[in-house]
Amino acid sequence: MSDVIRIKGFTNEVLEWAPWLEPVKPEAATPEQMAALEAMSPQAKSSAYFLLLAHQPEMLLQRSIAFNAIMFAPGGMPRAERELGATVESRLNGCVYCASVHAQRFEQLAKRNDVITQVFEDPLTAGTSERERAIVRFSTALALSPAQLDAEHVRDARDAGLTDVEILDLVHAVALFAWANRLMLNLGEPIHLDGTLAEKGQL
Repeated sequence: MSDVIRIKGFTNEVLEWAPWLEPVKPEAATPEQMAALEAMSPQAKSSAYFLLLAHQPEMLLQRSIAFNAIMFAPGGMPRAERELGATVESRLNGCVYCASVHAQRFEQLAKRNDVITQVFEDPLTAGTSERERAIVRFSTALALSPAQLDAEHVRDARDAGLTDVEILDLVHAVALFAWANRLMLNLGEPIHLDGTLAEKGQL
């Protein structure tokens, strides 16, 4: 277990999530809803978030296909760097729950959390190497002003050593969480394991 980080409402601690809408009850789930949940993971049937999304099983199934293809596909950008892009997007969107999950995944893959501390403190200046700073800069530009992201941002990423396929992977990861954050933020709220409401992220 890495050191606990709590900065400006963001944390690398394990959080739970409380929905504002009523989730599907597993014992009352339709065969289609159960199949969509089982396609997710063995834990999905006990997740309030996935049980809520299971009201629309085809959407949940397609969401899972897209998520797995973007975050876990072999080749391209290393998984830890995709998780970093997801963490930056979640930090800038104020999604405390998603930021915590993907900070943890980065730490598990990279075996360090120094850049996570920096992202939580100030995502505009985070990064422990030129490549990492370029990933954060690109992710930040895509999160804050997607219409202004241009060829100069791509050149900056290339100059730091990212290949075109890695840049494409990063765009996919950041864009995925622009959507995923909005589901989490607008359907419920993060809570600590003791049941207390998590602090709101300070942007």
